[in-house]
Amino acid sequence: MYYKRNLEENIKKYLSVKETIAIVGIRQCGKTTLMKKIAQDISGEKKVNFISFDDVSILQLFEEDIDSFIQIHVKSFDFLFIDEIQYAAESGKKLKFIYDYHYIKMIISGSSAAEISIQSLKYMVGRIFTFRLYPFAFNEFLQVKDENLLQVYEKGTYKKATVSQFNKHLREFLMYGGFPRVVTAENFDEKELILKNIYNTYLLREIRETFQLPDNLKTSKLIKLLALQIGNLVNYNELSNQSDFNFSELKNILNIFEKTFIIGFIQPFFTNKRTELIKTPKVYFIDPGFRNICLENFSKTQLVQGVNIEQFIYSEFIKKDVTVKYWRTKSQAEIDFILEKNNEAIPVEVKTSLKKSKISRSFHSFMGKYKTDKGYILSENLETILKINETQQVYFLPWIKLHAAQI
Repeated sequence: MYYKRNLEENIKKYLSVKETIAIVGIRQCGKTTLMKKIAQDISGEKKVNFISFDDVSILQLFEEDIDSFIQIHVKSFDFLFIDEIQYAAESGKKLKFIYDYHYIKMIISGSSAAEISIQSLKYMVGRIFTFRLYPFAFNEFLQVKDENLLQVYEKGTYKKATVSQFNKHLREFLMYGGFPRVVTAENFDEKELILKNIYNTYLLREIRETFQLPDNLKTSKLIKLLALQIGNLVNYNELSNQSDFNFSELKNILNIFEKTFIIGFIQPFFTNKRTELIKTPKVYFIDPGFRNICLENFSKTQLVQGVNIEQFIYSEFIKKDVTVKYWRTKSQAEIDFILEKNNEAIPVEVKTSLKKSKISRSFHSFMGKYKTDKGYILSENLETILKINETQQVYFLPWIKLHAAQI
């Protein structure tokens, strides 16, 4: 069964233009399924060819006899879908040749590992639009769990009793994450098994072999250390000492983890470098289930902790293609997330539990300093608005109502 992805309509906007579309993302996030759905939708009006470089004979033809490949797979079609492009050596040069001399729309997919190691897409500069597909966002997750509840969720006007229903689903999401195959698994044991398989095949095999990383023990140790630093400033010295990577190796591997959609870094927000500049980024995982399998921890008692909720809010932001930063001053004033939108810096603070509307000193300080009109404080179920003055107000929202704020 196909579950609609948030990215689908955005991609379809660009089907009528010349540029090649590249869909990149972590393994098993749904790239192939999404491509097949788009191909199916346009096949009634256009001549569509869908191939995968998983097929060794097609891959060999592409690599060794591009003229025959074009004759068979390009000339008679309006659209060419190529799945698993990362398996082709020097694919960029050949894609550029097809793009420049044959009028066909190409849609390709692959892991970002190939994109940055082989640099196959560098030849397509000015000829390609790249889209990132992530594991399910929470609204996509709800499609699988309860279609009726999803409709309520998207309206965003529900009350406290309904928030509790969403929070039950959120607990599963925080534990097992949004990989489509994990979400649709029938029981929790199966979910853990699938996550373990993704961990072993993607991190310990594909990424390690592609980038020639050190042995699995050191790589596993590092990823586990990162999982324990969620929401904190990255402690490079601690990571280096405990993982046995020197500083240069460490920075390189962290960059690889980021580019292959395992982790994400957020940078500090500042305008006054003398008083606010903290250069160190904060780290989060893209998917909470992947983080938990790295820790080998699926403890229900630790789910609703600050770091897990921060992780959820971060991942929801990036899946909406929202750039976030954090704010921290030398005097230790701190706010979890800062969104820069329409020339305004919007503060977002995440709380585990909040019984009444209360604004921290840091939050007051930021809104006063930057004269921002609004801010958001997210907790389990508190919902109200607190007016600071005639122009500034703070919105208290449940975690799962983040989408309703349209930020």
